[in-house]
Amino acid sequence: MISCIIIEDQAPAQRILKKYIADYGDLNLKAVFSDPVLALEYLREIRVDLIFLDIHLPKLSGMDFLKILHYKPLVILTTAFHEYAVQSYDYDVIDYLLKPISYERFLKGIEKAKRSLSSDEAERHSKSLLVKVGYEYVSVDLSDIMYVKSDGDYTLLCCTDNQYMVSSPLKYWNETLPKQQFCQIHRSFIVALSKIDKLSGSVVNINNQELPIGRKFKQILKEKIADLR
Repeated sequence: MISCIIIEDQAPAQRILKKYIADYGDLNLKAVFSDPVLALEYLREIRVDLIFLDIHLPKLSGMDFLKILHYKPLVILTTAFHEYAVQSYDYDVIDYLLKPISYERFLKGIEKAKRSLSSDEAERHSKSLLVKVGYEYVSVDLSDIMYVKSDGDYTLLCCTDNQYMVSSPLKYWNETLPKQQFCQIHRSFIVALSKIDKLSGSVVNINNQELPIGRKFKQILKEKIADLR
């Protein structure tokens, strides 16, 4: 499932995109924004895979929005003006849709996004993360992460040789960590599947630490473990 948001100030264009997204079925629409500034605030806390972004927006143009966005999800630009097409690719957008947007053209954009996400996901397996700890940034290998624990407005990143208190909510890690390698097992815990030493009843054992499994997460965990076999 591809998570996405719409940033579009025209109600008819919003309605068309929402209908196309609902009809497609493999897209999870998280939010719709008319105001790009509110979208920026949302994206500081929540990561998504894909943004449908209008170019002509109040307060902030789509191009300026891309310049200040703190991370780069896939972007499909939507506009009624074809003259921005060449300029848009300077921002590494995945596609450029001219209004009125046909469903056939929408599908082509989504297929491009899916191919890019599949490639990115494979690459992320071997990557490290740059994690902000206090006033510093620390490089952490994904392979070293054992589990993430929610601690109020912070999260404790527990690695094989160290622990880091990070000012990001658990939701951030759910959106950032590769879903094939990590699984949320409780409202307060995300674990690395490869680090699980033992699974018994409602408890996971990782490095001699017993972590609880929430009832609603148990079946998802079992399915992910089965997929690893």
